[in-house]
Amino acid sequence: MVNTTVIRNDIKTGIKNLQTRFPDLSWEAFQTRIDHIDAGSGKNKSAYVLGALDQLHAEESNWTYVAADLYAKQLYEEVELNRSFPAYENFSGFINKLVDEGFYKKELADNYSAKELIEIEAVINHKQDELFTYIGLKTLADRYLARTHDGRLLELPQERFMVISMSLMIKEPESQRLALVKEAYWALSNLYMTVATPTLANAGKTHGQLSSCFIDTVDDSLRGIFDSNTDAATVSKNGGGLGIYMGKIRAKGSSIKGFKGTSSGVLPWMKQLNNTAVSVDQLGQRQGAIAVYLDVWHKDIFSFLDAKLNNGDERQRTHDLFTGVTLPDLFMEKVEERADWHLFDPHEVRTVMGFSLEDFHDEEKGKGQFRQRYEECAANEKLSKDTVPAIDIMKRIMVSQLETGTPYMFYRDTVNRMNPNQHKGMIYSSNLCTEIMQNMSSTTVEEEVTEDGMMITKKNPGDYVVCNLSSISLAKAVQENVLERLINIEVRMLDNVIDLNTIEVPQAQITNQKYRAIGLGTFGWHHLLAELKITWESEEAVSYADELYEKIHYYTMKASMKLAKEKGPYPAFDGSDYATGSYFKKRGYESEKWRELQEEVRLSGLRNGYLMAVAPNSSTSLIAGSSASIDPIFKKEYAEEKKNYKIPVTAPNLSKETTWYYKPAHTIDQHWSIKQNGARQKHIDQSISFNLYVKNNIKAKELLGLHLAAWDNQLKTTYYVRSTSSELEDCDSCSS
Repeated sequence: MVNTTVIRNDIKTGIKNLQTRFPDLSWEAFQTRIDHIDAGSGKNKSAYVLGALDQLHAEESNWTYVAADLYAKQLYEEVELNRSFPAYENFSGFINKLVDEGFYKKELADNYSAKELIEIEAVINHKQDELFTYIGLKTLADRYLARTHDGRLLELPQERFMVISMSLMIKEPESQRLALVKEAYWALSNLYMTVATPTLANAGKTHGQLSSCFIDTVDDSLRGIFDSNTDAATVSKNGGGLGIYMGKIRAKGSSIKGFKGTSSGVLPWMKQLNNTAVSVDQLGQRQGAIAVYLDVWHKDIFSFLDAKLNNGDERQRTHDLFTGVTLPDLFMEKVEERADWHLFDPHEVRTVMGFSLEDFHDEEKGKGQFRQRYEECAANEKLSKDTVPAIDIMKRIMVSQLETGTPYMFYRDTVNRMNPNQHKGMIYSSNLCTEIMQNMSSTTVEEEVTEDGMMITKKNPGDYVVCNLSSISLAKAVQENVLERLINIEVRMLDNVIDLNTIEVPQAQITNQKYRAIGLGTFGWHHLLAELKITWESEEAVSYADELYEKIHYYTMKASMKLAKEKGPYPAFDGSDYATGSYFKKRGYESEKWRELQEEVRLSGLRNGYLMAVAPNSSTSLIAGSSASIDPIFKKEYAEEKKNYKIPVTAPNLSKETTWYYKPAHTIDQHWSIKQNGARQKHIDQSISFNLYVKNNIKAKELLGLHLAAWDNQLKTTYYVRSTSSELEDCDSCSS
């Protein structure tokens, strides 16, 4: 039996602690909600308070902190039973215990002295647990805190944040290491930022890697295809998502070693990847996640676009893969003109023309090498081609998007024109979530037999992209005026991930060191607009996106420049757009502060070859109690349903004042979202996971208009097209 008197006293204490932040909280108001609840046999504290929360209205959203406080006490009791000493005490003993039992890496105990651990323990502040919402704390506890193999809790939230801080700073010079650990903990414990899911889950632990996702370029050879699949399995088993560019693979009916009509095309290799995604799961938590990309001029484009549909030939379906299509400016122009579009086999283009069409892009809007090479291919009678109206391909894209949410859209000319490292390569596609844009190339294989009969396999490593991500909680960091301080420590944390990570795919490890790419992002955009009382559908929101993301970009580049002074620039810096100054010119950075930074970058370099990327971060934003990424909220209130519980959730800090600024996603004119994203994209050197929210009865002309607007506004990618059911509620922001 649960002692209801003890629970009620715990609730009273929690309310008293929280009243300085939320004066509207009172025991009397809460008591009327729980008088009728049966806290009988088998019910724990969480079940008791959740029963009460279920009675609450959206206007009483702050009660989630009362539930979180009660749940935190439950976690403390649980961990004390499993560790044999009180919660948030004896940090040194806690570290050594988990090292000895094989949950934490030995380096934590070896590199930090007993004296340092005592000093670190003094910094840990259990009161910071009061910052969590109930769903945030529940998500963190269920998915990220260390547990035994049979699921018993070993670690508490502030300990997780401190272990992450210690792990990411472990190789810093001893003279400044402790100060940096404290600064990293300040950033994490205040929920000013979150680290990527793999870092949040695995830092300091003996298993798993720290990077979020990877991008591979498949070579057009049997060995290249199978090696790529092996690498995909290796990445997937360690928890990484994967983007794979398949545009170099020959089309169906292409020749193999001169025998015409023998190639089976892209689809069979997609089927193989689909099996890999299903069979190689991510640390037992979920099946692998893989996105495949193909050029819109590839002869297999129609079968590729149909691969996720729910009807048709199942032998041609890959339901467990995500798809993305890469689009040159020329194709979008042909769609606008309702002109014809030619489809080619990349292998035949290489054989007949002596070049690879995918290796070119338009260097300027309206002119460049891609369209020149494309027209050469179209004019060559020795080269076979299929010709179709461009609008027919776009229609097929939109049909698939409304049924499955994909394909993602990748605007390759915009991407490559703005690539700061185009002196070292080409960007063919993106990752699983469409926010990563980095140089890519295939890994090729050679084998030789030595005189003593040994067989040696040699690989010429391509650029195998690695994503190292972290995100700022905008509503909190901006309103508390900590952006510059926060970004300085955040960039250092991300940069250290690069050196700490052990990636089992060697070419990924090499690429990681070559470009030292990071992806500093943001979440809580809608939360911030609501707090500032800025309407989503307004020029004010567009202008503010431009202003804020320029500021974040400036601080991020400045922090990377400072790190380059301290530790040296990334190896590929010389010849980059950063080094030549063209990076600043392309973006119109002409103010005095930007000119000064440009000169400092020229002299000192940058530590990181890619700097910013905005990921979806739905899980980590939930932990931090804010809205996801740059998306509008889906609904003002909803129930988060899991296998064995349902939790009422509201928009962040929903109140009589903010409710008018929380317009749900599917009621928002998406052209305003596109304009906002165009404004921020200028200041983000990589890209943004940007969803389009449409009603399921949207007309083809309207959806086409959104895609053309995205391209016109210089977006690099769009992520899902998220359509809704036909039964839509009226916009409650406009209800009285």
